[in-house]
Amino acid sequence: MPKRSQADVVNGDKENGGPRSLTRLLGLFDALARSPNGLTLAELNVTLESPKSSLLNLLRPLVNDGYLNHDGSRYLLGPAVFRLAANVMSVWNFSKVLHPYLEELANRCHETVYVGILDREQGVITYLQVIESAHSVRYSMPVGTSRPLYCTAAGRLLLAHADREWQEEYMRRTKMEPRTPQTITRKKELRAELENVLQKGYSVSVGELMRESAGIAAPIFGTDGKVVAALAIGAPSDRFEQERPLLQEALLDVATRASGMMRGSSPVLS
Repeated sequence: MPKRSQADVVNGDKENGGPRSLTRLLGLFDALARSPNGLTLAELNVTLESPKSSLLNLLRPLVNDGYLNHDGSRYLLGPAVFRLAANVMSVWNFSKVLHPYLEELANRCHETVYVGILDREQGVITYLQVIESAHSVRYSMPVGTSRPLYCTAAGRLLLAHADREWQEEYMRRTKMEPRTPQTITRKKELRAELENVLQKGYSVSVGELMRESAGIAAPIFGTDGKVVAALAIGAPSDRFEQERPLLQEALLDVATRASGMMRGSSPVLS
């Protein structure tokens, strides 16, 4: 396969997807990351093969928002870009540090295990890591999958530990649709379940997202004592009910030790 030029990456094309403005923005950041002394508008014009007028429309708001610095002649990466990069790396490091605990849990319970974090903007849980069970019939999901908060074990756990103001905002803007006859769809019932999660220290959902699946989730606490992720086990509901005491014991043990490790290390999700 022929190597694409910088211009190809920046300008993009409909066949390979990606909005032109987004690919141009990524190309801009990439070009400046490769130029520690910055680049002038003329140099960016040549490097990115983009009209100066279009570049100026892109550069001005990025400077205003702190993503770029402009010293009068040269553009350099700004503090907002480095904060963004730090957040991306914190998620990567976070996943890497937690992986041994996820592997241990998978070996102990022989069911699908996963780590999820709260996406506050979208109001969902997103799964960062998944190790699927070797059983032929198992709970299955790809990394990056998002699920509702109100009807999943891991989602409700994160919702229970969110600040009250955000919880109420979530209640106002979320339509709690019945995924199955067991799904909690009334706000009063959901609030009661969230209090129950906080009291017990873990969350359980059986047949609420899908009829024949179940899950149990426990919190992973960060250095500031706040929940940074949910560690969870998913399984077919019949097998889950049979193995529930053992699954719960293994989950709480591993989550507690993972939290202890997190309190003694630096990765924090923001």
